[in-house]
Amino acid sequence: MNANNYFSQLDEPYVLTPEQIQFFQENKFIKLKQVLSAEVLEYFDMVITEKVEELNTMHLPIAQRDTYSKAFLQIMNLWTKSEIIKQLVFSKRLAKIATDLMQVSGVRLYHDQALYKEPSGGFTPWHADQYYWPLHNDNTVTVWIPLQTTPLEMGPLQFSVKSHTLVNGRELKISDDSEEKIGKALRINNFQQVNEPFDLGEVSFHSGWIFHRAGPNHSQQMRKVMTIIYMDKDMRLKAPENENQQLDWETWCPGAKIGEVIDTALNPVLYANE
Repeated sequence: MNANNYFSQLDEPYVLTPEQIQFFQENKFIKLKQVLSAEVLEYFDMVITEKVEELNTMHLPIAQRDTYSKAFLQIMNLWTKSEIIKQLVFSKRLAKIATDLMQVSGVRLYHDQALYKEPSGGFTPWHADQYYWPLHNDNTVTVWIPLQTTPLEMGPLQFSVKSHTLVNGRELKISDDSEEKIGKALRINNFQQVNEPFDLGEVSFHSGWIFHRAGPNHSQQMRKVMTIIYMDKDMRLKAPENENQQLDWETWCPGAKIGEVIDTALNPVLYANE
């Protein structure tokens, strides 16, 4: 199969059922099977992994890193560094799923990131992504794309069902503190947790305020994951509420103005309903 065949699959529609959309609306996450073929994943595994190895700047032994750095190697906005990876990030198939799940008229790109959890890599603490984002509302969703079959021993993404309703912990960045405090709040309030393996081709979508984590990688393989963060195409920038939101504004939405739609060169519309 040549590259054009891989790319064509990325624009083919994936039809959601009303039940799947309702599940996401109620729980703010969903896992979907057979979203990408084994051939497409194998191809992008090769391309993304090569780029991650090229751009990675973390070379400390795992034992010498802090909790955040033990959790994964993190390379962002790969679409700006590879025309091939851009094809995946700009996939209409994935962007339409995000649009349909959120029940909006279209989505923009916030940014992408590769998250590679090394063999013996540590756990990813409980957190909510939107702590980092200077966005006016919660019409946001991230697709989490494992590039390989991901059993429990590799540390797949784990969700706390309906935890977007929990306000406590939203002020915490990813850290040992967030793992302890958010984990305690989730237990006290009896939030159900979903910790399941991912089949090859299975991906998840989760909203910005759902609490999630990942276990350590106990396998001998790299846990390779590509993610794309979408926001409502009409999303407006809000005044940053912490230093991380200020940094995100400057890095991922340069030139955007508070109170206005985030329409910058780094935030193109990836899908819009006709």
